[in-house]
Amino acid sequence: MKYIRSTLAGLLFLCFTTQAQQKTLGKAVISTPGMYTEECKAKIEQSLFKQYGIVVYKADLKKKNVTVTWLSDRTDIEQIKTMIANVGFDADDVTADETAFKRLSPACKTPPVVKKH
Repeated sequence: MKYIRSTLAGLLFLCFTTQAQQKTLGKAVISTPGMYTEECKAKIEQSLFKQYGIVVYKADLKKKNVTVTWLSDRTDIEQIKTMIANVGFDADDVTADETAFKRLSPACKTPPVVKKH
């Protein structure tokens, strides 16, 4: 009987501890107006992949934005925007790093020309 009580007490303790350790997530859509091509999109996604604390990311080339979900105790929106800016792209109100922008390929520096028929 003593063994059953201590086992139940241990299980209850584990249940409450597991609930207390749930991670809080942050989510945002970041405007990246300089994302013109698949190459630009890949550069941004590669840098997001390396960022500590980012759980999910998706760059949308047509809408020129990036949707990011992150663990709030490991990173925040400002660090993510700064990381995108350090790759060479504007991210909402954070301006792209000038040196990183110069290293980008020409396709990522100017919008593509649309031909009209």
